[in-house]
Formats: sequence, structure tokens, C-alpha cells
Amino acid sequence: MTATTAGGAVTATAFRARFPVLGRRTHLSSCSLGARSDDLDRALLRMADDMTGGGGAWEQFEEQVRGAREGFAALIGASADQVALVPNASTGAYQVASTLDYSRRGRIVSTVEEFPSLSHVWLAQRPRGADVVHAVDPVDQAGLVDRRTRLVSVPLVTYGRGLRSPVGDVTRAARAAGAAVFVDAYQAVGVQPVDVGELDCDFLVAGAMKYLPGLPGLAFLYVRSPDLTDRDPRLTGWFGRVDPFAFDPAVLDFPAAATRFETGTPAVPACYAANAALGLIGALDLAEVRMHVLQLTELAAEMLGGQGEEVRVLPPERRGAHIGLVDPDPGALARALAARNVSVSPRGDVVRLSFHYYNDSDDVAALCSVLGDLRSSTRAGR
Repeated sequence: MTATTAGGAVTATAFRARFPVLGRRTHLSSCSLGARSDDLDRALLRMADDMTGGGGAWEQFEEQVRGAREGFAALIGASADQVALVPNASTGAYQVASTLDYSRRGRIVSTVEEFPSLSHVWLAQRPRGADVVHAVDPVDQAGLVDRRTRLVSVPLVTYGRGLRSPVGDVTRAARAAGAAVFVDAYQAVGVQPVDVGELDCDFLVAGAMKYLPGLPGLAFLYVRSPDLTDRDPRLTGWFGRVDPFAFDPAVLDFPAAATRFETGTPAVPACYAANAALGLIGALDLAEVRMHVLQLTELAAEMLGGQGEEVRVLPPERRGAHIGLVDPDPGALARALAARNVSVSPRGDVVRLSFHYYNDSDDVAALCSVLGDLRSSTRAGR
């Protein structure tokens, strides 16, 4: 039986039990790739079983595609008609960018802390008339919004610092100027409540391989009003049709739903995995998850600081699910930790230490112990 809290949500201990790999490995890299669960394994075995039906397996595949769309919609407070399945966040951003007219209002407000792949999509719109400006910090984005602005792209939580952006301030500025808002929620969905109604955004993108612990190859694009963009998407395919199974090569029609942003056949294994992940996350109280994660980041910063480590940690209200451990060679340190069964994620001049509901204080202690041994070995070798 699965243990639950008084409110009926799954406890952290019960959630951790769904990830038996954590008994062998300390997983602190969910900001890059989520831990492997038994639910994921069963989902992939189910796909293999479904494939024994040959061509008839496509009916099961289609159910998985629909389930992933519906499950993500429920997670963010949207309807299934507002969610498209895309291969990755970059494709989702391109699908949005391709529908916008930059001839009269060409400004796109981004930030240097945005994930580069998304910013590159905005920069690629320059030949179409886009003028891309980057705020130094997401807190400064609202100040760059004016009547020239067509789109503001804001990360809900930044991938580098783990900074929670002031999306409300950005959205209010955008609304006053008549601009649209695109939110990157990849580093937030799964470890904090995300509600598109509260965010008041026009577009949101997230994926199913980080804090939604699935597989690479699938992302979700939320579109508030799918059929009210300036023009139809430029990239399309048979899943973007009113009736994909009409198989009419001479007709290009777009449904009113967000499926108009879809292209070819989705990554079916990733859909099976996403449904497993959404089932796991959907059973949680995400406000409780956030508090659990904050406590672990606080504990990690305190213990690492006590060992003489330099840790970059933001105030709790501005902090996402990871903190940064400063090191002269983050890549080498990550490899050394991995060799000792501690998984972390290097970026820039830090090793990112990310936490989920399946992590606990023993993981923090294991990290500190292994890191202490590594530091002692390094000093002894000098």
C-alpha cells in the first residue's frame, strides 16, 4: 500500500520507494535528467508488449499520445485542446515564433539567463523583422517591454542559477503593452505548482525528462488561444491536421486546437514514459514537494558550507530546485562524483545540485561524505 499524507497525497518516503535505483546511487541531477522509476520500466515493458500486436499496436500508441496530452494539461490547469506534443522545447518555441508577425511590433524581450536553445530560436527570427533584446536578469525584463514588443520570453526557473523569475511582473508589463508572454517551465514543472491561469501566460513549454522523470524526446507546448495567432505554423505534419487519418496529401488544414502546432509522429516510447511520470507527479501535493525540496537545498548549502565549500544559493522565495557548488573544473568534479555513485550536473563554473521529492537528507550526507573524501585526496596529492 502506498503511504499518503493526511491530505491524501503520496509521502516523500513512499515516492522514493518508486525509484529503487536510489538505493544504489545518489541522484542529484534531476535538473538535467530525472531518476529512473519502476513505473518507467513498466511503461516501457508495456510498450514492448503492445508491439507484439504488429500494426494493431498503433491504437495503443494513440492512446498513449492522448494520455500524455491530457495528463500534462491537468497538471498545469489547462484543457487538452490547449496542449501540443512537440519533440523538444526548441521546436515548441519555433512553432510559436513562426506564427507571429514582426512587421509592426518586432521586439522580443528575452534574458541572458534564458536557456540558449530558446534564445537561439528568437534570434533566428531577425530576418523576419524581429528585434531581440536580452535583459541581464529576468527581474529586469519587465522594464524592457514597450509598445514595440510582440513577445516576452521568461524562464519560470532559470537553468543556470535556479532563479525563480518574477513572471507576474513580466506578464503585467506585457499585458499593458499588448505583448504576448512565453514561459519556459522546464525547470519548474514537477517540483512546484504550475498553473497557467495564475501565470496568465499565452504560451508555456516544458518537457518530460527532468523533474517530470520520463525520457528525452517529448515536450509539451501550452497555447492559450491556439487559433488566434498571426498566422498558421510554418512547420507541420500529419498530426497537425484536423483529421490526421484522412491521409489527404492535397489538403492543408489546421484544427482550432493546439494540435495545429504538432508535426509528425510523436516519440511513442517517450509518451509511454511521460504517462508514467505524470501518474507519479499527479499523485503529489506539489506545494509540499516545493517545501521538501527547499529544506533539502537549505540543508545541502549548510552542510557544504560547513565543509569549506563555496555554494551559490538564492533566498528561499527566489530559489528553484537546485543550488550551485563552485569548482575550478565542474566537469571533472562531476565525473569524479559519478565514479562514486553520486550524480550531479555541471554548468558553467558550478556543479548544479538538484533535488526532488525522492531525495532525502541521506542523499545530502552521501554527497558531503564523497566530496569530502575527494577534496582530502586532492590535497594529499599536492
